[in-house]
Amino acid sequence: MSEIPGNDQPDPLDGFDEIIEAETTRDPDLAVIEAGSRTLRTQGGPPEAGVPARPEDPEVDKALREVEAELATRWGETKLEPSVARISALMDVLGEPQRSYPSIHITGTNGKTSTARMIEALLGAFELRTGRYTSPHVQSITERISLDGAPISAERFVETYEDIKPYIEMVDGQQEYRLSFFEVLTGMAYAAFADAPVDVAVVEVGMGGSWDATNVIDGDVAVVTPIDLDHTDRLGETPGAIAGEKSGIIKQGATVILAQQPVDAAQVLLKKSVEVDATVAREGLEFGVVARQVAVGGQLMTLRGLGGEYTDIYLPLHGAHQAHNAAVALAAVEAFFGVGAQRQEQLDADTVRKAFAAVASPGRMEVVRRSPTVVLDAAHNPAGARVTAEAIGEAFQFSRLIGVVGASGDKNVRGLLEAFEPVFAEVVVTQNSSHRAMDADELAGIAVEVFGEERVQVEPRLPDALEAAITLAEEEGEFAGGGVLVTGSVITVGEARLLLGKSA
Repeated sequence: MSEIPGNDQPDPLDGFDEIIEAETTRDPDLAVIEAGSRTLRTQGGPPEAGVPARPEDPEVDKALREVEAELATRWGETKLEPSVARISALMDVLGEPQRSYPSIHITGTNGKTSTARMIEALLGAFELRTGRYTSPHVQSITERISLDGAPISAERFVETYEDIKPYIEMVDGQQEYRLSFFEVLTGMAYAAFADAPVDVAVVEVGMGGSWDATNVIDGDVAVVTPIDLDHTDRLGETPGAIAGEKSGIIKQGATVILAQQPVDAAQVLLKKSVEVDATVAREGLEFGVVARQVAVGGQLMTLRGLGGEYTDIYLPLHGAHQAHNAAVALAAVEAFFGVGAQRQEQLDADTVRKAFAAVASPGRMEVVRRSPTVVLDAAHNPAGARVTAEAIGEAFQFSRLIGVVGASGDKNVRGLLEAFEPVFAEVVVTQNSSHRAMDADELAGIAVEVFGEERVQVEPRLPDALEAAITLAEEEGEFAGGGVLVTGSVITVGEARLLLGKSA
């Protein structure tokens, strides 16, 4: 592949595959992140804030690489032994760092990371020092742990790991199973937040709720974003069953912020709230979206919070789902400050507006190039795909939309493709570098059943898939408005982001 159509600069992809192939001893997810970062460095220019590139200092880069390699030897995030015993033991020997600050705990099926980023932005605008823990990362592992709205530095990431490594090894030796990759990162986040120290932690669960590693905190505010079917083999086969697991983050006396939920899920969550004497605020009743309209680069909203209405809020994110995430985030922050309970007055409206106007959510309906327009969205299940399909139709007037889809083999891929079928003129199926990726030919077989053979193209290599999709979009002509949507997996989106020259 010599160049991506429309780019005049030297091809940043030269050597990409060679770098990946050379990284034979590392986790493939980490190898492709390193490969992309190294190719990007040849382009020059500082990375934008939000998603860091590899460290420029060779010694720091080497140290981070060693930590990544050690983490990659542990159980990955899809291998679970449902228990908080190991993380509880780690917290115990670390002196319970997670007890040293209040927290807002977020679960749900979709929208968790965007909601966490909005909550973080709001708290920061009110001059609180924040720690945010989210997963998975788009490009760099350091994204998962943020302080004051920015990922911690590679140096601090390494230092935090080295600080708690002796305690990790101690717990490993005492437990039936070693701490997992996610458990170690969770311990690092809680330790980093205590060391900072932060005024409040914003914590997204990894999976589920009650036995998730993050659930050693007692969240003053528990947030439940919309629940749908995902990870059904581990969480349950109905929204109600999944809600039973996710309700585990609702603690005694907490305030619960519920996004709109399926009826059976809402019943389970409300029942748990009553059992632990939690206060509940429900979207559509105590708070919600009053009005919204499409604006340049995002949308303009009126939100009803726990303390009243907030008008003229600009959110630089696309889609009705992001407006609902914003309403949930606002209610969560109001609850944290006691609005609607200890105090009746609403938050300062100008500060709220300023916070929302600065929100970014990489890999979520994110435009990474123009002519033709390429949009990245990390939808990876049918519910996420449905809202993305609706949002892209609302925010962009594409005359012809080409999909690039690379999905994980453990997802409901047919449901995801069916959600996109009405909006994709054609789809290019591919696969990312992860060991979890569905084989491109297997994905193509499902895609042909959904789209028909004439609308499906197979390109196993993601760089080739991007080139093919951009070429198809350009067939519409320079002014015809063809576009490309890259989706199906956070990993696919992260790799595409690197390949298209987006380092933040």
